[in-house]
Amino acid sequence: MAVMGVQVVVSLLAASLMQKLAPHCSFARWLLCDGSLRRYKHPSDEELCALAGKQRPKARRDRRMNGMTDDKPLSVPRDIDLRLDTSPITAVDALVLRYFLEYQWFVDFAVYSTAVYIFTEGYYCLADPQKETNIGVLWCLLTVVFSIKIFFTVMRHYFRSEEGGERSVCLTFAFFFLLLAMVALVIREDYLEFGLEPGLAGVSSNLESILKQRGWDWTLPLARLGFKLGLVALCSFLGACLTFPGLRLAQTHLDALRMAADKPLTQVLLHLSFLAPVMVVVMWIRPISRDFLLHAPMGKQTVQIMSDSAYNTVRLWTIVGLCLLRLAVTRRHLQAYLGLAERWVEQMRKEAGRITALEIQRKITRIYCYVSVVSLQYLGPIILTLHCTLLLKTLGNHSWGLYPEPPPLPPTAAPTLPRPSSKDGEDVRVAVEQITGVLGGIFTPLFFRGLFAFLTWWVAACQVVTSLFGLYFHQYLAAS
Repeated sequence: MAVMGVQVVVSLLAASLMQKLAPHCSFARWLLCDGSLRRYKHPSDEELCALAGKQRPKARRDRRMNGMTDDKPLSVPRDIDLRLDTSPITAVDALVLRYFLEYQWFVDFAVYSTAVYIFTEGYYCLADPQKETNIGVLWCLLTVVFSIKIFFTVMRHYFRSEEGGERSVCLTFAFFFLLLAMVALVIREDYLEFGLEPGLAGVSSNLESILKQRGWDWTLPLARLGFKLGLVALCSFLGACLTFPGLRLAQTHLDALRMAADKPLTQVLLHLSFLAPVMVVVMWIRPISRDFLLHAPMGKQTVQIMSDSAYNTVRLWTIVGLCLLRLAVTRRHLQAYLGLAERWVEQMRKEAGRITALEIQRKITRIYCYVSVVSLQYLGPIILTLHCTLLLKTLGNHSWGLYPEPPPLPPTAAPTLPRPSSKDGEDVRVAVEQITGVLGGIFTPLFFRGLFAFLTWWVAACQVVTSLFGLYFHQYLAAS
């Protein structure tokens, strides 16, 4: 309470509620197991034998008369009239799902993180605590870290696949996004307005005064180069992690549109949610976004529709709204994924030959068991984009437009290194204050504004590339 005041109490309360209420009240479990999603149950051996026109052989003599031995599994014709039964997904059914516990914990943590952030925003608006640390930023940073960890966990599963095709796809897209990130970083601010270069220039200027005191000013270009190389490596890694989520999004989008063929409003919402990353990418392309709204052509004159700060506010609200829209159609996409079992059976009936009962059962069960992985692939980019946007607002010193805008960023004084104090009792306090001042002078809101603007844009750009490639793949390559 003495350091962060009421924020510590709210943060501890949120962590306690998340731990105590998870078995009883979970948003992630409600999203998946409220009964609206229906899974397809695999047929039993007896049902397959009945559809094939023969009884299930029990004795060894009966098995030989039906052309089966102990080493030969039960097989049926592929063109049997197989109809799959459905049942709603319940909390008990979810216990067998792969990565279900990781999915539940991650989504619930993101929900509590957003709630803590909303509280801290309201607290700062009403109380205006100048000397308190915004603990909502810490929750958002943890959510971003956990998002990347979840992406890595799912991608590591693909790398362990026996076939190896998924591994090649991830490596190929990682190299492609490596090149794309280098191209994005060299484009001028007149076209992609991240503000990363002005932020790095401010960090370099502040670092120079510190390094000169130690005689290490020659390391400044290396530090700047190292930061950009690290950022490019992070972008390549994020691109590889977002490859299969984008491919899966394209597949579920096409299937969801097919399932909502008689619902025009639902189709419009699905199209808008699919195009949401495209809108995010466009909002940082200066000639067709900010310049157009700030200097809109009106005949021979130009009209300013909104100010710079108003455009930043509108952009923040637009991203939040698009994230909520994608969250609203989550179940449509998950049901479309579960429908792959029925589509696979329909495709099997068009083929000739025989298939083992075990293969039918394994294929249908596998689709259901991976629904939590698909949920992570769908919700992960939404959560990452949302919390990068929240960090962009707070650390970048933007405004939501609901209360008076924060004052313009004052020029920061050159930070100085902490010097030893003569009084032992004040050493710790003075050192902490000086180190905090140094870090605050180096990592300014201008730097965070450029960094999180670039990360938000990059996550959306990766989704655009992978989902568009997924559309092409599922419509043309997979069908051929």
